[in-house]
Amino acid sequence: FQWSSPPEAIERFKSQEIWFPPPQFYEFCRLCNFSSLKELQQFSSARALEGCERWMPVMLSAADGFIQLLPGDELYPEDPDYTGEKKIIMSTDKKVEDLMKEGGIFHRIVIKDINNLAVYVNIQAKYKHINPLMIKCDNSDYNSRL
Repeated sequence: FQWSSPPEAIERFKSQEIWFPPPQFYEFCRLCNFSSLKELQQFSSARALEGCERWMPVMLSAADGFIQLLPGDELYPEDPDYTGEKKIIMSTDKKVEDLMKEGGIFHRIVIKDINNLAVYVNIQAKYKHINPLMIKCDNSDYNSRL
C-alpha cells in the first residue's frame, strides 16, 4: 500500500496507475478543499453534529458517456429508485456536452470512460458540508497538501 494525498491519488487515477469508482473520485475532490490533515479534522469536528444526507447516484446514459446525477441536480428524479426494483433506465440520445450546455443546476459526475471523470457542482451543500472541487481528469486545478 502507498499513502497518497488526494491530488496525488487523482493524478494516479488520471494516469491509469490506480482506479477507484466515481463516489470515491467525488470524495477525493472534496478532500482537495483541505490543505492539511489538521484543517480537515477541524472542519470535521465543527460540522459533526449537523447530520448527513443519505443519497444515491442515479445513472443517466447519454450518447457518448454517462452522468451520475446526485441530489440537487436539476435532472435528479424526485423519487429515485433506491432498491432497483422499479428497473428505471434513464437515457437520452443527446451528447454529454449538449446536456451540460442545456443545464444550469449541477450536482453530477460526468463519466466519459473508466478513467475520464469530471465533477460538476454549483449547488449549496447541505448540513454545512463542503462541495468537492470541480475537477476534470484532464485538468489539475487543485492544491491540497493532505
